[in-house]
Amino acid sequence: MRARVFVTLKPSVFDPQGRTIADALHSLGYGGVENVRQGKYFELDLATSEAAEAQALASEVANRVLANPVIESFRIEVD
Repeated sequence: MRARVFVTLKPSVFDPQGRTIADALHSLGYGGVENVRQGKYFELDLATSEAAEAQALASEVANRVLANPVIESFRIEVD
């Protein structure tokens, strides 16, 4: 089963890379872009066919390895 993990900075954390991307987009004429928040994306192929088990395993991996829980949050999608 495949799990997709999306890791993003918490809203209260300043995102300098996102700010730089937004500034670059503005300089390219994309003034309609108000803000950019960057993040990380992971695909995990898991050795289970149970959605609940895949969700639990992906959550544990994200919490312990993929995300820094102090400044980042994550969400998981399971196929």
